[in-house]
Amino acid sequence: MEGGSLLSGLNSGVVLSLIAVLWTVVWQNLQHLQLQQFFGRHLSRHARRLAAMVDPYLSVTIAEYEGGRMKRSDAYEEVKAYLSAACSRGVRHLRAEGAKDADKLVLSMVDGEEVADEFEGATVWWWAYSKSPPRADAAAVWWGGGGGAQEERRFYRLFFLERHRELVLDTYLPRVRQQGRAVMVKNRQRKLFTNISTHQWSDGGYMRSAWSHVVFEHPKTFDTLAMDPAKKKEIKDDLDMFKNGKDYYARVGKAWKRGYLLYGPPGTGKSAMIAAMANYLDYDIYDIELTSVHSNTDLRKLFIETTSKSIIVIEDIDCSLDLTGARKKKKAAAEDDKDKKDGAAAAAAKAAAGGDKKDTSSKVTLSGLLNFIDGLWSACGGERIIVFTTNHVQKLDPALIRRGRMDKHIEMSYCGFEAFKFLAKTYLDVDAHALFGAVGELLREVEMTPADVAENLTPKSLEDNPDTCLAALVKALEEAKEKKASGGNDPDEQEDEEEEQ
Repeated sequence: MEGGSLLSGLNSGVVLSLIAVLWTVVWQNLQHLQLQQFFGRHLSRHARRLAAMVDPYLSVTIAEYEGGRMKRSDAYEEVKAYLSAACSRGVRHLRAEGAKDADKLVLSMVDGEEVADEFEGATVWWWAYSKSPPRADAAAVWWGGGGGAQEERRFYRLFFLERHRELVLDTYLPRVRQQGRAVMVKNRQRKLFTNISTHQWSDGGYMRSAWSHVVFEHPKTFDTLAMDPAKKKEIKDDLDMFKNGKDYYARVGKAWKRGYLLYGPPGTGKSAMIAAMANYLDYDIYDIELTSVHSNTDLRKLFIETTSKSIIVIEDIDCSLDLTGARKKKKAAAEDDKDKKDGAAAAAAKAAAGGDKKDTSSKVTLSGLLNFIDGLWSACGGERIIVFTTNHVQKLDPALIRRGRMDKHIEMSYCGFEAFKFLAKTYLDVDAHALFGAVGELLREVEMTPADVAENLTPKSLEDNPDTCLAALVKALEEAKEKKASGGNDPDEQEDEEEEQ
């Protein structure tokens, strides 16, 4: 009896063990099949259907930035422009910005406002809102930056009935973008941008823009630029070919950009040439201060935030960073010796100061700048002109200014006779004068910049006239000739001699 009970108990234990093993195997397979996720998706699907019965509205959200805050969204700007007219009719609280017409304003909704729009019998609603930036973001690791103020993330959200889905997505939104672009062209103000120091960018991923700007209102045009007419026409023709060359650049497989190198002594009109180019093409200008750019990565961010139809300028590039070719051996040796001598002292000073400080020096390299000009990142956008200016073209690394990077080299030379006649007509309204011959002979012997010639031709008092101004120019040229004959060095030559010593 007792033996039977024991056997029965053993059989029950074996059965329970088998059941436990089988349950473990089945449960592991159930987990492998992810049944929890399956049931979750099933319930979520029914929940969405139930929500659709209660709330028949769909929405489309358009963010101010795309690509992880790397690039401002064109769609956002187009929607903002499209809504500028509708906002003035149905919104109580508006944000105003300057318009192309000095007496008008461009209006947009402030956060929290909503405006309705009608299209082919359907009513849609636009809502503007923003979100505070997160404390940290993966983009911060990519872009780095300093401790500047962060910007809020701005959005437009479009609400519409589900039965209007195809109408809104396929017809209405494309129409909004088209009309928005037209409004942007109508209200466009050309701007002059400059980059802020990269150490003022936020540590968070949602950093404020790397550029600040003012309205570009420079009066210089090719019509008022002192230059040989044939050379001026050559430059204008080249700009026309570029502006109308979208299909050509696509056909040959090149990014739609072109590089210009303007070189020559100070006062020969390099900055004036850039202003004339911008006015001729109707482009914005982005003026980059390289010493405010901390790294090659920051330089890429600057380029990505530029828009099409723009001229990207780096003036006096030979002075911005150490981008020269071969360095003088004695200079390099002296720097090495100085580094060795100062190394221990610097380490001691750092320890005494209580640890490391953030390095604010620029780490932009020649390689990074070359990639900025014609690397993969240079193709992010189109219709851009890159302009370098320098007083000493011979100091630049040949790789930086070769054809394909700086496609067109323009020498901004001293004033010639044709340029002088242009200046005389512009400043004095004279086409001929008895002193023209003397000025022409002196200009062949003396190098004088167009800026100096223009200054001598500028009337200084109400008593001045073409006779006195031209006489003043002749006198200045004769003095320069005498100085040259007496062995006086050109300021640029003196600078070169000082650097060699």
